Amino acid sequence: MGRPSALREASADRRSQEQSILAAAKHGPLQSLTERELEVRGQPLTIYPWNAQRRVKAWVRFGPEAIRVDAKIVRSTPIAAGIEFKADGQTYRCWVWGNAVQLAE
Repeated sequence: MGRPSALREASADRRSQEQSILAAAKHGPLQSLTERELEVRGQPLTIYPWNAQRRVKAWVRFGPEAIRVDAKIVRSTPIAAGIEFKADGQTYRCWVWGNAVQLAE
């Protein structure tokens, strides 16, 4: 059934991350790699069905503000990951370099 304290910690972590995302979002728009950087015309693109999307930790930027978020990979190329994460009921999507992403434990 799970430990009640572990559930409270997970909930507190989610709230803390959500507050961090909202604070970072005040510094500017979410940054994403460009089509030129992604080389979409010359690279294969993988789009993952919902049951194959992996949980990750990823570095993203809102304007100049960098923050690490819990996200999921929804698409990828050999050099980049298309990620998705949520805060305050809003879904954020962006492309980040592959080395900015680490599989969650």
